Amino acid sequence: MPTRRYAILMLVLTAAVWGLSFPGGKALLLGANAALPGRDPWFFSSLMIGMRFGLAALVLWLFHPRAFAQMRASEFRQGFGLGVCGGVGMLFQADGLAFTEASTSAFLTQFTAVLVPIVIALRTRRWPSWFVTFCVALVVTGVGVLARFDWGTLRLGRGELETLIGTAFFTAQVLWLERSIFRGNHTGRVTLVMFLTIAAILAPVAIAHMHQAADVLVLFRTVPMVLTLAALTLVCSLFAFLMMNRWQPHVDATTASIAYCTEPIFATCFALFLPALLARFHGIEYLNETATTHLLIGGSLITVANLLIALKPHAPPPAPVERV
Repeated sequence: MPTRRYAILMLVLTAAVWGLSFPGGKALLLGANAALPGRDPWFFSSLMIGMRFGLAALVLWLFHPRAFAQMRASEFRQGFGLGVCGGVGMLFQADGLAFTEASTSAFLTQFTAVLVPIVIALRTRRWPSWFVTFCVALVVTGVGVLARFDWGTLRLGRGELETLIGTAFFTAQVLWLERSIFRGNHTGRVTLVMFLTIAAILAPVAIAHMHQAADVLVLFRTVPMVLTLAALTLVCSLFAFLMMNRWQPHVDATTASIAYCTEPIFATCFALFLPALLARFHGIEYLNETATTHLLIGGSLITVANLLIALKPHAPPPAPVERV
């Protein structure tokens, strides 16, 4: 299989793994909230995400104990940039979700597929081709249908504004990863710095919202919570971001952002059956979602956009030479 098409397939697989984090993460948060009622939602979200990336960094370091000794300045710079964009983006996205509808958050987050080609057009002073524009429009429409987004309910309040700010940081993350000056960097060392940076950004937030030091151990309260945290760490953080950092450089940023828009398809599909299983495992109340025509129509549009962009690739212009 050609490298580009294989890379797109790997990025879609990455999005599928990210989709697992939604039911898994919600089950973990519900269990933590039951164990420590009355805590600020900021505490649970920042603790869970920060813990995931901190533990993932530890696992990476155990497999590459000489990573810091072998690290180049370019690898540190790339990983730090990815971590800042990802960590700050997650913070704004998590807080924005508390002030807006989940469907609105899902829709606005996928606007990365729109912002990436716009930024590239401004940078290169060349508008995207009609084919790329059509694929972007198709995938955004699909996400809107899938999320049941209603333009009539959209208000630029705190939640919507923070979600858009988070989306801007995610856009910067996609664009930062594709920069030509970082080609040849070691994926593992870059990812290690990225994970440590995200954990460092989220740790102060969790500390600021905890009531006592023992609160940070809530995610280790029961065996189901430990196993769920381990699965989220190893699969949704470690595996997924290693895949992203490894395969995204093989495609242009616009194509990558379109591939990432498959995430809500997988999240919705997993939500059809995983919540009930996780509810029995954790002893919590968490109901399955139901299949609707929105899943069929929205998912089909997103899938068609990805097939088109994979089967009929747009030849990008020569990338400008960047200097460190």
